[in-house]
Amino acid sequence: MSIKRFIQMKLAKVKTDKSDAKAICAYGLSNEVPLYNALTDTQSECLQLFRLLDTYLKQRTATKNKIHGEAVLGIPSKFVHRSLVRNRKQLDKEVSAIESKILSLVKEDQQEQLTLLTSIPGIGQKTALFLIVVTDGFSKFENASQLCSYVGITPTVRESGSSVRGRARISKVGNRKLRNLLFLCSFNACKHNKACKAIYERITNKGKSKKLALIAVSNKLLKQAFAIARSGLPYDEGFVSVLTRR
Repeated sequence: MSIKRFIQMKLAKVKTDKSDAKAICAYGLSNEVPLYNALTDTQSECLQLFRLLDTYLKQRTATKNKIHGEAVLGIPSKFVHRSLVRNRKQLDKEVSAIESKILSLVKEDQQEQLTLLTSIPGIGQKTALFLIVVTDGFSKFENASQLCSYVGITPTVRESGSSVRGRARISKVGNRKLRNLLFLCSFNACKHNKACKAIYERITNKGKSKKLALIAVSNKLLKQAFAIARSGLPYDEGFVSVLTRR
């Protein structure tokens, strides 16, 4: 996306493989571009498994809805109902098998980090697993701010002169799946995670929306995860609050 904007800024009127190559080269010379690190075999397999898991979860939800829809019919077909139930059971087996496979793959290399992340109130096993996989054990980022930007939960401000005063929003330029997982985690975190609960209450007490407060909680959870993964120490209310202020 940044390279695309760079080319647009140059007002390029020609788009060919050769012109794109030159533009990419110019971008690399004028900007500090981090070296690309290829996915490990474990990362690649885990990401494929997560994509398949999402597909099966959507299919299972659709099947459950279909079963409910058939049940409210005046004269439901027994054959259709039994077929749908068999399909749901098969999807349950596939989902369970995929989740077990992901867990076993991550445990081979990152068992300690998985234990640390799941010690955070609000972070579930699925979110912890996905965090470890997409961040390569948090080695891809130098600080929590970079990680938050990658996920897309950093605020963006739109102001210009005296006429444009847009509301601050999250950038959403990042990993949507991880952003959604963290948002789901925020519901539980704002009840059981002391630091997250304080942020949620502070924002809602100012009259701000609950959604905005939950996004702030998601951001806090991510910072806690980064701090704990880097420190190698389990969750501690006092210790984490100090680390995540940095």
